[in-house]
Amino acid sequence: MNSTRTRRTTLSLTLATTAVAALALSGCSLQQTLQKESSGTYADSAALSAEWDKTAPWLPADATDISVHESTEGDPASLLATSDTDLDLSKCAEVDRQSAPTFAIDGAPDAYKIDTVFACGDWAVAPTDDGWYGWTPNHPDEKAASPAQ
Repeated sequence: MNSTRTRRTTLSLTLATTAVAALALSGCSLQQTLQKESSGTYADSAALSAEWDKTAPWLPADATDISVHESTEGDPASLLATSDTDLDLSKCAEVDRQSAPTFAIDGAPDAYKIDTVFACGDWAVAPTDDGWYGWTPNHPDEKAASPAQ
């Protein structure tokens, strides 16, 4: 009887180890698997467009050093980028901030210290010292004020 129990325990441990190894080899992280979150960095807006499965239509074309933290199951997402370009006011309108990001990104400003943001469709976007910090989803009233619906 102990022999059967020992074999079952050994088999269970072997299967668990194999599953963990398979996750590691497939490129999945524990963060992605358990927390349903992922983070990524992109050299510029062209790399973001080519490699990211979401969109940030407000992001200026000159954006570089882009960091993203997002849910692996759709929204929410946060994005921090370096850019010298103003936002396109045909896509964004300045409004009182009513939303805040779900995910923090190192180097991003504290959203709770920001009084106004740009409503850019589903995104709320705030200026940083060297670019832009955006998050989605924004508050429905922010989205309603955006010229890009």
